[in-house]
Amino acid sequence: MQLAECKLPNLANAAQCGELEVPEDRSKPQGRKIKIFVAILPANTLSPKADPFVILAGGPGQGASHLGPFAARLTELRRTRDVVLIDQRGTGRSSPLDCDAFKDLEDEILDADPVPRAAACAHQLQERGIDLAQYTTTSFIADLEAMRNALGYAQMNLWGGSYGSRVAQEYLRRFPDRVRTVILDGVAPPAMTISLDVWRTRAAALATVWQACAQSAECQRAHPDPGATLTRLGKSLANAGRDVDLIDPRTGRRKTIPVTFDAVLSALQPLTYAPELSVLLPELLERAAQGDYGPLFATIQSVTANLAEQMNAALHYSVTCAEDVPRISADAQTRGLADLPARAIALKIIKVCSVWPRGAMPADFGDPVASAKPVLVLSGGTDPVTPPAYGAEVTKSFSNSKHIVAPGYGHIVSPHVCGPRLLAAFVEAASVAQLPQTCVAYFESSVPPPPWPNRLGA
Repeated sequence: MQLAECKLPNLANAAQCGELEVPEDRSKPQGRKIKIFVAILPANTLSPKADPFVILAGGPGQGASHLGPFAARLTELRRTRDVVLIDQRGTGRSSPLDCDAFKDLEDEILDADPVPRAAACAHQLQERGIDLAQYTTTSFIADLEAMRNALGYAQMNLWGGSYGSRVAQEYLRRFPDRVRTVILDGVAPPAMTISLDVWRTRAAALATVWQACAQSAECQRAHPDPGATLTRLGKSLANAGRDVDLIDPRTGRRKTIPVTFDAVLSALQPLTYAPELSVLLPELLERAAQGDYGPLFATIQSVTANLAEQMNAALHYSVTCAEDVPRISADAQTRGLADLPARAIALKIIKVCSVWPRGAMPADFGDPVASAKPVLVLSGGTDPVTPPAYGAEVTKSFSNSKHIVAPGYGHIVSPHVCGPRLLAAFVEAASVAQLPQTCVAYFESSVPPPPWPNRLGA
């Protein structure tokens, strides 16, 4: 495989990039071929160590090549090791599953019924001869092993964030001898069913925001009951919703958008991922309840501005329809969603799999992964989708592991403050016993930002 200089999004320095051709369906080696993209940020030494640091992106659906800014922060790691970004098949530059229906994911945030879009996308991709059943974690694991072999690495140090932690664990299960160390940040246990479990943990995250507001005199005075405000907002929109006039903050133009209560609930989800955004929610909801949806809409756009570039919705459905939805029993679905405001949204997302081709998964896919390899687990205390309880769960089967909980942080801890130094120390020593204690203490003693009482407040 030939490597050549290339540019990655939001990364000033050039990387070394290449493509590896693999069968789309490995049971048909002479059939359709796809290309897997890799970008390497070379170590800043003439004699790099043989085991690189490999970044596995989240989603599912995020292309690792969009994590260049995170990779660039790993300066201590790059003193001795290459940093490798491999786009999962169907994402980024690895034969992306591009379709017209999912070109504007910003609008999809306000579209609480993804089934029509998904059906149109699946049809378009199949018309192009793409076998959507082949775009699974299992297929990606095989691609990773093929890429490792092509690049000549005997072992790799894996970093998996969010869904990437599922990939890292599954690679460790299948190819333990090829792994030197593992870092799991925002860890998804193998038993987690993404399409169902995230809704209850997100609801718990919102309840934590309301509780924090109640415990702050200023926020409580301005917003006595944010949960009741959300309920009031739902009643005002009723089932049909209504058209809302606002100013698009990107263009300055006035626009009219249809807003339903499910659309508002969908919009709240990404705002819970970072504490600095979730503390705005009581005020954003109060403004919306008074008819001013502008602040909520603008804040959503600050999160989703580059979503269509970074996330591939088709790949997300190929993975979750093969690996998550089949594991949701009728009883679990009823119990998991029965009392949640976002129940209707969750059911529609699960229903996508009725129109999406379904791949296969190994029989042991949901079983815990046991290993004596060095494993560092990081959890954000306010994480709405992979809470600290998940980190505690997976460490039970890793005999050589440490779980660090950062109460003041949300989904994904590694890029923040001393995180890159922590990762470098762990990888260099291949041990959880030699971590920088000042950094560990900083994360473990961190606290979330205070609730923001109102637009005139500090």
